Amino acid sequence: MRNESLTVTISKTEYDALKAKIDELEALNDWYAEQLRLAKHRQFGASSEKELLPDQLVFECFNEAEVFQNAALKEPDFEEVTFKRRKTAGKRDELYKNLPTEQVVHELPENEQICPECGGGLHACGHSVLRREVTIIPAQVKAVEHVQTVYSCRNCEKNAESVPMIKADVPAPVIKNSGVASPSLVAYILSNKYGLALPLYRQEQEFKRMGLDISRQTMANWVIYAALTHFKIITDIFKAEIIKNDILHADESTVQVLRENGRKAQQKSYEWMYHTGRDSQKPIALFEYKPTRKAQNALDFLNGFSGYLHCDGYAGYKKLEDQGVTVVECWAHARRKFADALKTVPKKDRGNTKSAIGLKYCDALFALERKYDDEGLTYAERFKRRQLESKPVADEFFVWAESMIKVPPKTPLGIAVNYAVNQKRWLMNFLLDGRLELSNNRAERSIRPFTVGRKNWLFSTSTDGADASSIVYSIVETAYANGLVPYLYLKFLLEKLPNVSPDKYTELLPWMPKVKASCSARVAESG
Repeated sequence: MRNESLTVTISKTEYDALKAKIDELEALNDWYAEQLRLAKHRQFGASSEKELLPDQLVFECFNEAEVFQNAALKEPDFEEVTFKRRKTAGKRDELYKNLPTEQVVHELPENEQICPECGGGLHACGHSVLRREVTIIPAQVKAVEHVQTVYSCRNCEKNAESVPMIKADVPAPVIKNSGVASPSLVAYILSNKYGLALPLYRQEQEFKRMGLDISRQTMANWVIYAALTHFKIITDIFKAEIIKNDILHADESTVQVLRENGRKAQQKSYEWMYHTGRDSQKPIALFEYKPTRKAQNALDFLNGFSGYLHCDGYAGYKKLEDQGVTVVECWAHARRKFADALKTVPKKDRGNTKSAIGLKYCDALFALERKYDDEGLTYAERFKRRQLESKPVADEFFVWAESMIKVPPKTPLGIAVNYAVNQKRWLMNFLLDGRLELSNNRAERSIRPFTVGRKNWLFSTSTDGADASSIVYSIVETAYANGLVPYLYLKFLLEKLPNVSPDKYTELLPWMPKVKASCSARVAESG
């Protein structure tokens, strides 16, 4: 059998079309391979982006020695170690510093306090603390009866026709017409749900184990009542205070609300979050539920605000520039896109990729910020150092990124490069003021408890529930921002708000000295 070759003649136009199709399919195949590697990393890889680059990677795009040098850093002392060092107790002392201490003194039984030499009586002549342990006191449930005392006058009882009857004051209940809810109980439920992401149905089960039968429906009613009746008073004050700042952070995340007029249950709604900057003397984290992601939501909330707004690349925030707001975009978002691009590259090849170069530029900027923090620079000093050190790095990064703009835009590297170049104007705004931050992580950290909790409770049933959640998250995250224990602050508010006049509301704000003294970061009183 003889071999026969088949020759097909095609025109140049057909050849070019076939070649273009092959190039397109090869590019598509590469894209699918990259997406597969990225998906595998997201599912099985480490979530941290710190270890993406090999230690030996040499970055020659700028002088690292000048960027990372720190003249204030002392040279390390070298010594020959001739014995095993004992660990210092510093961290352990830090653990115990906020804990009340109870001593358990161990003594000999009285009948054993006899001298083995002469038979005389022994007396205690010293004590040694052998160890300190942390003891847990589990939550306890007890019934508290509020008994009102009635007073009358004995003289009037004997001599007058009428006897005055005077009753002792009794605090108003935290939930109207509830014979069960107390400030501590409602605060405990709210702290678990919004601080620890513990859904009501799990709390219902835990209460049953403690001998207390409270349905999740009852708890849900308490949550909404406490939020809309009591805590909204405080969050309204927060809203008036937050726009007085000239630096804010903003972020938003999705939430599902099942029963909302004119909307399907499957439609996504949004939780918006606004946070004060790091220089604020009155730290506030404020959440607001809105059914859409329209820019008008931010415009309405920030009406009257003018200053700097840290945010991500969402175009809606840029509409705030019409009312005098300077948008400062987040370098962590730009960095994350280069990190994602690098994850699509096999580990052995990462050191030689363009993605690694982009990531290294971003890391250099963050390294400079850490150095400024370590040196304890004032905001004015930070501003000057950024002009000398950070600005040249950022400028060189954008020169490099703009030279890479021809990278196919739908590849991970192309997405990272195009994002950076398109957002250049707003990414560079961190250089305008030493108080500004390189990232929007302050807002992302505060909204994370919401996103974590959402994985447990999945959705809100109604808009009242969504509004209540926004209000309580605002109280909890603002408590954290002011160094308060959320449970203690929630309990404090539930004790005070039903019983104080409106002119006293400002005394209940989390930055007030008396509030800090009673709700600061220490162990809650037992019992």
